[in-house]
Amino acid sequence: MLDIIKDTLLDTVKLLPFLFVTFLIIEYIEHKINNKKIITKSKKFGPFFGSLLGVIPQCGISASATNLYATRIISLGTLISVYLSTSDEMLPILLANKAETSIILKILGLKFLIGMISGFIIDLVLRKKEQPQIESLCEHDHCNCNHNHSILKSALKHTLSITLFIMIFSFVINIIFEYLGETFLENLFMKNTIFSYFLSSLVGLIPNCGASILITELYINNTITLGSTLSGLLTGAGIGLLILFKTNKNIKENITIISLIYLIGIISGIIIDLIGLI
Repeated sequence: MLDIIKDTLLDTVKLLPFLFVTFLIIEYIEHKINNKKIITKSKKFGPFFGSLLGVIPQCGISASATNLYATRIISLGTLISVYLSTSDEMLPILLANKAETSIILKILGLKFLIGMISGFIIDLVLRKKEQPQIESLCEHDHCNCNHNHSILKSALKHTLSITLFIMIFSFVINIIFEYLGETFLENLFMKNTIFSYFLSSLVGLIPNCGASILITELYINNTITLGSTLSGLLTGAGIGLLILFKTNKNIKENITIISLIYLIGIISGIIIDLIGLI
């Protein structure tokens, strides 16, 4: 047990500088981009810009998109595109673990393409003409990434928060590897079975950064396939789903939205593994 604790702490500490630099860059980009303005003015090209902004791992985009959809300023397709492309904490973890650049770019590219294409199709099939409800727009993005805060402070806060999550999940995974073996986790997540996509997508729906961290850690440890990983990362919309139920009072519609991203996540993961895209 002492060796497990020591290895977990050592591995986590090694990630700190990479995580901090990554979050510093992300914070700089987020402070320079006015997400709400871009996505509001995108109109019929909403799914393209929504998917593009979602790929950047910033805490406010899914929250902003949810508020804008609840007031019908953006379309359902644009909202779905943001949810599907949102990377949450996946990118910093992959970078910190020195994953191959080609793999990172392909995952981000797939999330962008799947989000954009799904968004356009949904708008084509389900789009309704509704008047924007500007008066009820919530000006708060439910995110602590306040643009008035210093970039350095925000980056440090993110780094410490995510490091804690990584340490916890790494500790649990290391214990399982040591006492139960890698096969246990593979069986738990049903690796190489069709059920793994359903389970991974379900985990991704958990409205917390811990979901994307867990899925990414399992992929790094080769516990789940890349298709299953993408299934979970596609449904990982961060805190956006929580805000959806708070701001959009149509519960039936909310369930439909969740069902859509869940099914898209499952189908996309299966297709990617079947054709060996990566």
